[in-house]
Formats: sequence, C-alpha cells, structure tokens
Amino acid sequence: FSSCSTVYYETMEKFGVHKRDILVERVEEARDSQEAAKVQFTSALEQFSSLLNFNGGDLQATYENLNTEFEKSEDRAATVRDRIRSVESVSADLFAEWEDELELYSNQNLRRSSETTLRVTRALYQQLVLSMHTAENKMIPVIDAFRDQVLFLKHNLNSRAIASLRTELVTIESDISALIVDMEKSITESNRFLSELALI
Repeated sequence: FSSCSTVYYETMEKFGVHKRDILVERVEEARDSQEAAKVQFTSALEQFSSLLNFNGGDLQATYENLNTEFEKSEDRAATVRDRIRSVESVSADLFAEWEDELELYSNQNLRRSSETTLRVTRALYQQLVLSMHTAENKMIPVIDAFRDQVLFLKHNLNSRAIASLRTELVTIESDISALIVDMEKSITESNRFLSELALI
C-alpha cells in the first residue's frame, strides 16, 4: 500500500497536485458523503415510520421499500467510513513529509514559521477527524437497529409484528436525531478546516 501511495503521489505531483491538494479534495469528499448519508438516514426513518403506521395496502411492497432504504443506508455508512480512512491516509503522509522537510531548511526563521504552521494545521485536523469519528460511531447503532427491524419483519410480516416494533420507533428516531446533529457538526468542522487551510 505504501509503495502504491508513493507512486500515486509522485504521479499527481507531476501534474502539479500535491498532498495538501489531495487532502482538501478528500475532506470535501468525506463532507459530501456525510451530507448524503444524513439525507439517506432521514429517508430510511420516514420509510420505517410509514411501515409502522401501516394501514392497509401491500404490506410486502412496503417492507421491500424499507429493506431498500436499509441497504442504501448501509452503503452510505460504508462510503462515509471509506472517505474518513482516505482523509486519514493522506493526512498522515502529508504531516510525515512536512516533518521531514523541516530538517532541510537552512534558514531557521523560515523553519520555525513552517513548524508553527504545521502545528496549527495538525491541531485543526485533529478537531476535524474527531468530529468525523464521532458522527461515524453514531451510525453503528442506527444501522444495527435498522438491520434488526428488517430481519425481524422479513420473517414476521404481519400486523402483530409491526405493532410490536412501534416501541422501537422512539429509540430509532432519537438515535437518528443524534446522528444528524453530529453529522452536521462534522460537516461544519470540515468547512471550517477547508476555510482555515486556504488561509495557511
């Protein structure tokens, strides 16, 4: 993986794209994936609510819609996780390179200035990645709860089973509300990081 990354970075640098530019792009992708996940989880909650408030019609079709929403939510969650890992990968490489290059300075004033900028950038990054992980960790119980409901309904698709799950709705609504709050914080933190980075 390390050698693949090195080749990738070298190729990108030939086109004038440096690790910092790649980090910006990946933070934007992570932010956008969280935005998409936020919309998807809201949609899945609406589908779950409509199933629990089922009042006649095609129960199988309603269940299939819920299952589709669950699968989309799972995919969105996986994309968010992948995007965060991608941000972490390039940031580790960027900071390592930056540290190494500090040793190349002959002008100590410039070296200290670069070192200060590195410290500020790293602190901003740590806040960013913490907010991303907080939101990511909130997805796990939501996905698990949805999976449980979908599996239960798959083999118990009747009005009694649906009624028995109504008590779960309040918990899921609460979990999704908390998830959305944390995703919005992470999205805001991403935008702040990008704005601050542009000024450094």
